[in-house]
Amino acid sequence: MRTSVATVCLSGSLVDKMHACADAGFDGIEVFEPDLVASDHSPEEVRALADRLGLTLDLFQPFRDFEGVTDDLLEANLRRAEAKFALMNRLGVDTVLVCSNVATATIDSDEVSAAQLRRLGDLADQYDVRIAFEALAWGRFVDDYRRAWRIVELADHPRVGVCLDSFHILSRGHDPAEIEKIPGDKIFFLQLADAPALSMDVLSWSRHHRLFPGEGSFDLAGFLAHVLRAGYTGPLSLEVFNDTFRQTDVTRTARHALRSLVWLEDAAGRLVEGRADLDRLPLASAPQGYDFVEVKAEDTADVEVMLGQLGFTFRGRHRTKPVRLWSAGDARVVLNEQQARDQRPHLAAVGLAVDDPATTAARARVLMAPPVHRRTYASEVPLEAFTAPDGTEVFLGEATGGEPVWVDEFEGGDEVGTSPVSRVDHVNLAQPWADFDEAVLFYTSVLGLDAGSGTEVAGPRGLVRSQVMRTPDGSVRIPLNVAPSGTSDYAQHVAFACDDVVAVARRAREAGMAFLPVPRNYYDDLAARYDLPDRDVAELRELDLLYERDEHGAFVHFYTRTAGQVFLEVVERRDGYDGYGATNAPIRLAAQQRA
Repeated sequence: MRTSVATVCLSGSLVDKMHACADAGFDGIEVFEPDLVASDHSPEEVRALADRLGLTLDLFQPFRDFEGVTDDLLEANLRRAEAKFALMNRLGVDTVLVCSNVATATIDSDEVSAAQLRRLGDLADQYDVRIAFEALAWGRFVDDYRRAWRIVELADHPRVGVCLDSFHILSRGHDPAEIEKIPGDKIFFLQLADAPALSMDVLSWSRHHRLFPGEGSFDLAGFLAHVLRAGYTGPLSLEVFNDTFRQTDVTRTARHALRSLVWLEDAAGRLVEGRADLDRLPLASAPQGYDFVEVKAEDTADVEVMLGQLGFTFRGRHRTKPVRLWSAGDARVVLNEQQARDQRPHLAAVGLAVDDPATTAARARVLMAPPVHRRTYASEVPLEAFTAPDGTEVFLGEATGGEPVWVDEFEGGDEVGTSPVSRVDHVNLAQPWADFDEAVLFYTSVLGLDAGSGTEVAGPRGLVRSQVMRTPDGSVRIPLNVAPSGTSDYAQHVAFACDDVVAVARRAREAGMAFLPVPRNYYDDLAARYDLPDRDVAELRELDLLYERDEHGAFVHFYTRTAGQVFLEVVERRDGYDGYGATNAPIRLAAQQRA
């Protein structure tokens, strides 16, 4: 289907927004009137630019506070509308969004509103334009799409239809199933937006916190499926009011926006039969586990020492590159010093094991994920790869159930021994504030991970917002953290799973590891919270271990000191515990701040 986006979603001038939308691959745009008013381009120049860029102008919006008014105000509103219709003719836009009245409505009558919309339709007929009537979630009398449709039915005018907006419908908890009762040809326009689950007034929620599809808590695929079953054939258009998106790079945000629509069309299309006009993405399964994690730096010696202290085995040096491999169980860590001058240790890449790397990579390309290009010799295993929004490279290895074949490219390693560390439990990636929502969409749409509910943790430099992306079985877990303002070097970390964290900690301490120190106050509080035996608390204190328990089980873990921008964690999950020690995060953050 055709794609469109409201210019209010993007930063910059109207001309900047139009170029960005065309570059991203949108078919059309909604012209937000304030963008036109502020532009130094005439309506004719805007229309000509759209033609040159290959963009259609799909909607002019918004026209506010029309229906449910007294006769004298109706005449004033019709004069106002006629000026807008003439402007639309100059632009070449044939549909106007008319929002349900918020400020001036005084007559709560469907019959009166329908009669007034019929008058507006007669006027629209003179200018060859259409009226798309939308129920605002905070409309004075009309705040439900079903009532808006009843009014349009009563108006019974070929120039008057409805505009359906997912936010206005889903934010109020209205059942979207009745959309299927509206004839498709009377749905004149469709606007789509996601949003997080928030408890606040709906107007503020709408104006500041909308998200692109796939980033929030709404079931947009189900919503769109209802619209498609009704027979709607117009563009899929985004109307997202978001303070972040209107401050970030317009070109990148436009690509981000289109990715969300491509994903949504595919997701909804799989719920609807008989719509050949819907585009499909290559169907890729979610990852089955971690293939490797990569730490990159000019000098990775500090990380290498920590891995040895944790019981990892040195597996050798790559035969053609300054890269070394360490492993423990199914956990593999690649230390890369290639083209890393002046770089401190940082988490540069994640390798994921998938059933079909080629199909997953094809899906990533359709979703505009930037490809990664690394030199590979003929004797080496080529790995598909692309870049996440924060710059982390994501590699795709084939899930074979055993050790990946690329391990054979490393030579001169030690004999593999047993280790209590079994696998990578999770990889924690800190996100710049402007990238967070895009990252959620990236891991959802490209890799098929599920987005859990978000949390906030208090740290010494501000609140840390966190959201976990994961597979249903937990084989891949990627917590995303928003770094507090002014902390661009916020550390990232890799957590390794084991069956006996006490044994790993004792071995590491005997090998000389400097743990992240935990204050004594923490253990006094721990004993009070969980009524742990004195012996257990003493052992936890001795080894700088942290502890959390919930209704499912317990979580015992420890952290290494930070090397550059990366640190390591070892975790033991007991009796079905499935979290990440959130209550201990402020302790860790404070300790890292002191260090």
